Amino acid sequence: MAMTSMFGSLLFHLLLLFGISPLLPGIIARTKALVAGRKGPPLLQLYYDIWKLLRKGMVISRTTTWVFRAGPLVGFVVPVLAGLLIPFGAMEAPLTFTGDLILFVYLLGLARFFTILAALDTGSSFEGMGAAREATFSVLVEPTILVAFIVLARTSETLTLNTMLRAGEEMFHGPGSMPVILISFCLFIVLLVENCRIPFDDPNTHLELTMIHEVMVLDHSGPDFGMILYGSAMKLMISAALVLDILLPSTGRVTTDIMAFVCGLLVLAFGIGLVESAMARLRMIRVPQLLVGTTLLSLFALVLVVR
Repeated sequence: MAMTSMFGSLLFHLLLLFGISPLLPGIIARTKALVAGRKGPPLLQLYYDIWKLLRKGMVISRTTTWVFRAGPLVGFVVPVLAGLLIPFGAMEAPLTFTGDLILFVYLLGLARFFTILAALDTGSSFEGMGAAREATFSVLVEPTILVAFIVLARTSETLTLNTMLRAGEEMFHGPGSMPVILISFCLFIVLLVENCRIPFDDPNTHLELTMIHEVMVLDHSGPDFGMILYGSAMKLMISAALVLDILLPSTGRVTTDIMAFVCGLLVLAFGIGLVESAMARLRMIRVPQLLVGTTLLSLFALVLVVR
């Protein structure tokens, strides 16, 4: 029975991760288009793009090495592994053990590390500029993630993501909800930073002085670029799942909770589109200030928990 439940959870996670994740960027793009008074691209545009790229050939510079090809592959595989470490609504994570939160953080760092290496491997100063910015922002945002996990670990008195996130859900709907509210807000900011969304980055820009993530993948093409797009969509869904696992209450009925989780993903993507429609991209000098402020806010939540 336990093996059957574990297999069902694994299958559910993979189906949801592979099937729903490309829809979220489509909802964000369509929301921004509707707010601007435009029709916008189809909701399934990313599915079409990935399928088209997987059937195309690749152009690879002679100056690159195996690192350039490893970047997209790691960027695709790592979100799959990270997604298996966190619960999706009522379904527990297929992979869970004491200290899995550390592995989760390191997996996200590994994907970023190889993406940066692949950009530097091209020998382009343009991509090197984007890689330097990506590394700088990651250094500033990782303390927020770690402190947020410490708050959840202190609340649940465990070091497993399954229990931590559920304890955050119970605390969010209880009398001592302020620390978890602050952590939820901080994790939403982390979602915007980690997935290169406005106001930190603009995934649609092509201006040399403002590009961060997009500039690092300009030399990739064909299936490699398709894996990058798919990996980015899965990373967006994983970041959203962290927030939803805390915010969504559990009804005790698996089917209802799963439907609520899927609807929550769609609503959160719609909310990201509204945020991007209402805000402009921050000046580069303001981004570190906001990220440091987010870290301080998460530290304040930690103080409220341990007092």
